[in-house]
Amino acid sequence: MKLAGKVALITGAGSGLGREASQLFASEGAKIAVVDIDPERAKGTVELVEQQGGSAIAVTADVRVEQQVIEAVAATVAAFGKLDIAWANAGIISRGGVPSVAGGEQVEFQDLTDADWQDVIGVNLSGVFYTAKAAVPALRANGGGVILATSSAASFVAYHSIAAYSATKAGVNGMVRALSLDLGKYGIRVNAIAPTHGMSPNFLAPAGTPVVGQSYEEVAGPWEPSVSPIPLKLNRPPSLKDNARAALFLVSDESAYISGVTLPTTDGGTLSRVAMMFPEDGNNPPPMVTGEE
Repeated sequence: MKLAGKVALITGAGSGLGREASQLFASEGAKIAVVDIDPERAKGTVELVEQQGGSAIAVTADVRVEQQVIEAVAATVAAFGKLDIAWANAGIISRGGVPSVAGGEQVEFQDLTDADWQDVIGVNLSGVFYTAKAAVPALRANGGGVILATSSAASFVAYHSIAAYSATKAGVNGMVRALSLDLGKYGIRVNAIAPTHGMSPNFLAPAGTPVVGQSYEEVAGPWEPSVSPIPLKLNRPPSLKDNARAALFLVSDESAYISGVTLPTTDGGTLSRVAMMFPEDGNNPPPMVTGEE
């Protein structure tokens, strides 16, 4: 088992990637602190872990509030005796979301309010800061450990209508680099994953929506790689578990000398290409040029 004897705290673990990773980490031997702002979702994840023979506790916390994050770490140590892994996974999208992807509300940048801005910063950036800060004393007491953050492909490239979200995720990447330098002397590694595909529709859905447990691509219907814009053509869609497995690598001893890295996951070559479309793409051929006006 890759995480035998380890204790992992995961924020935003009540649904989506956090729920999937909680189950995966537990199957690899870790005890899990399932941290979520929604207590029922957190309990649901704990039930899934326990049904599979794992050990987990549910902790309710809003990562925008530093004291609640401190208390979540304290509850983890009280329950399991230590902390090895702290994953700042909780995140929210900018108001309006990505309309072309999930039918969200179209919100012009200049119409975003200060409250919109503060909300996204509070979860996506301050939440990572608070989680890392609260975890350090426990990790140091344990002789070292791992801090992981969830960034996004939006930290590298632009998506429509989510400038605030993109800014916070780029900030996460910078924080990861800085913390790897500051915390390395304590034996603490700091990394991030940056998913492109294989994430949960719950991320773009209103609060309280039933947990889906599948990726956007999986719920979209029969998978046909020939019409997918992803350069890598596989016979199945990207999944939550694909991202969770990348996270597992970064929190396990298999990546013992990796720190300060933001790893794009499940992009399948998407981030490597230029914006132009070519006839070889098949699914998105460029317009024909006839020379006529």
